[in-house]
Amino acid sequence: MKHAVLWIGVLLLSVKAHAGPMINVGVVYDYLEADRSSFLKRVFNGGTSTAFVKVDVLEILYNADGTSQEVALPSLADARGNTTGRDGLMASPARLIVPAGGRQGTRLLYRGERDKERYFRVRFIPVVPQKEDDFAVTEQERADYKNNLAAGVNVMAGYGTVFFVRPKQTRFDTQVDETASEYRLHNAGNSVVVLDEFRDCAIARASDCAPTTKHHILPGRRLTFEKKPDRQYSFQMIEGQQKQSMTVKVNG
Repeated sequence: MKHAVLWIGVLLLSVKAHAGPMINVGVVYDYLEADRSSFLKRVFNGGTSTAFVKVDVLEILYNADGTSQEVALPSLADARGNTTGRDGLMASPARLIVPAGGRQGTRLLYRGERDKERYFRVRFIPVVPQKEDDFAVTEQERADYKNNLAAGVNVMAGYGTVFFVRPKQTRFDTQVDETASEYRLHNAGNSVVVLDEFRDCAIARASDCAPTTKHHILPGRRLTFEKKPDRQYSFQMIEGQQKQSMTVKVNG
């Protein structure tokens, strides 16, 4: 597989042992469709104690060479130059108290222009509550929580998900260019195209498969894979709400 598609992975923070709070945020990739301005993201706690979770948001900016950087969000200003909030994605609330065995949700709200697609890293980070964290707990509750964690070996694992905000006028235009040795998909639209459940298997032996993968093709980018003899490539091409099953068979 050639590196023509951008990989966006999961951030997994330090894990010590199977105890204490243990959060799960579900899927790694979320998409805000053109007709929506908010998205509810749920956090589950499968651990043995309450999880205090901070939600942080950074914008992912891609360079022309395919590299990226994560930056703080700029501010929105009114006609007089007064700051009215952040330009981009915000989490409300940005502090969650999730009981053991329970769940809580944060609403991801988008503010700003939507003339082009934007990308965000949303971090869900379990912490030991401090005064400056703005968790609604008393000093005694804060001290008790620290003492309980100190009594054992704990898990404090966090996750970084990726959030795609589609443009207001979303347009899909995926172009296929196939040769005897290569298969190329070019995203000529203005929003991400997803290739889900990408499978590379031998035609004669259905069990002879490479690991199933998922790819995101950003606008203006392309994915290219080599067509090897006696192999079959199958995937779901997802353009917004539309899914299309595709298969490429290469006979030897």
